[in-house]
Amino acid sequence: MSHRLWRKLGSLGISQSQWSSQTSSMVANALVGSHPSCFSGSLMPFLLIRRCLGSNKAGESLSQVCGDSNVQVLDFPGGKVNFSSEMRFLSESSPERISCYRVLDDYGRIISNSSSQQVRKEVALKMYRDMVTLQTMDTIFYEAQRQGRISFYLTTIGEEAINIASAAALTIDDIVIPQYREPGVLLWRGFTLQEFAHHNFGTKYDSGKGRQMPVHYGCSRLNYFTVSSTIATQIPHAVGVAFALKMDKKNACAVVYFGDGGTSEGDFHAALNFAAVMEVPVIFFCRNNGWAISTPTTEQFRSDGAVIRGQAYGIRSIRVDGNDGLAVYNAVCAAREMAISECRPVLVEALTYRVGHHSTSDDSTKYRPMDEIEHWRTARDPVSRFRKWVEGNGWWSDEVELNLRSNVRKELLQAIQVAEQTEKPPLIGLFTDVYDQVPSNLCEQEKSLREAIWKHPGDYPIDVPI
Repeated sequence: MSHRLWRKLGSLGISQSQWSSQTSSMVANALVGSHPSCFSGSLMPFLLIRRCLGSNKAGESLSQVCGDSNVQVLDFPGGKVNFSSEMRFLSESSPERISCYRVLDDYGRIISNSSSQQVRKEVALKMYRDMVTLQTMDTIFYEAQRQGRISFYLTTIGEEAINIASAAALTIDDIVIPQYREPGVLLWRGFTLQEFAHHNFGTKYDSGKGRQMPVHYGCSRLNYFTVSSTIATQIPHAVGVAFALKMDKKNACAVVYFGDGGTSEGDFHAALNFAAVMEVPVIFFCRNNGWAISTPTTEQFRSDGAVIRGQAYGIRSIRVDGNDGLAVYNAVCAAREMAISECRPVLVEALTYRVGHHSTSDDSTKYRPMDEIEHWRTARDPVSRFRKWVEGNGWWSDEVELNLRSNVRKELLQAIQVAEQTEKPPLIGLFTDVYDQVPSNLCEQEKSLREAIWKHPGDYPIDVPI
């Protein structure tokens, strides 16, 4: 054994004379299996000998000399780690927050030396038209709910750029797993105002057959998963979708949307770790609008938003101005290219503000000052900022603006009128589409429901076919 050791040491340029008597004693102990905790002084000789003798069993800590004899490196799963004699804790946060990428200033002017790609005129005009359409749609459907014509609604006011610009950067083959504040993505992909109306009024033409709450859209032909109210459950699903795209070698990625509140859920953390380890093409898009219903971000976490969490899980990340349509578009374009070409997850955190109430079940003035809401509604409105840029290019005018808003309003009011006059899905739809053969317990429930309706017809809506 000793001849083998000295041959190994000699190959490293180390002679016997370089070893002290203490070292020799440690060597002897090491060779007969003594644990290094019984040694006095430096563990360098022991660790080096274990390396020289080729010991590399699972779970062992391996070290090697790197230049300076006082520097050791731990060869640990995941890569080499330098040892340090200084006890130093990582800071809880950097004194300077991570910067936020933007292209347009508050006045809709391109910031000099900004890194961005040229947006074609037709794409830019469609982006602006869809932002206006989304804004108008929110206003009218919100009013319809307040009039008692639909049961529920939530708006995207203040987040129009996030919706439309991110959608513009994707292709129809990319699979969208939304939260519930991304109807603009569906609008961009071709979901019509009439389809929106049929869903919110729960008619027989609703793709969800009237089984979902309003604004819980879904459309398989547009690769848009159906919305689920439960917070963050869609994030791990998106990683699974991305894994399937990877296995099928598709030239596409998965895109999952969630709010800052979603990052406080365990599903968020599990999904990011899963995506990083499996190296799947997914874009995590966090809409950090400052509020998880009535809980501000200051009461949710102490980290620098969501972007730093991506780095913690080994995921490439960027923070972007969510009220800057061009910045969102460029960031998502770049993220998509990385996700697909490098088969990696990417996290995008968009800083924005939820100008509207969380939903029609909420009154945000109870927990937010009115002047704060008004500031974001006017001074930082993403639609107005994008319009200034489009107008500055000579692509827009007041006359075109008036015609657009008038036409969208007329089309939507007509769509609502049609939806209100359309029959509801039949009662049998409550019991189908789950099992191939309807089980006996569901048959009994259907029979019981029909008997209740016949006995108490005044307690049930008359527009649902029995």
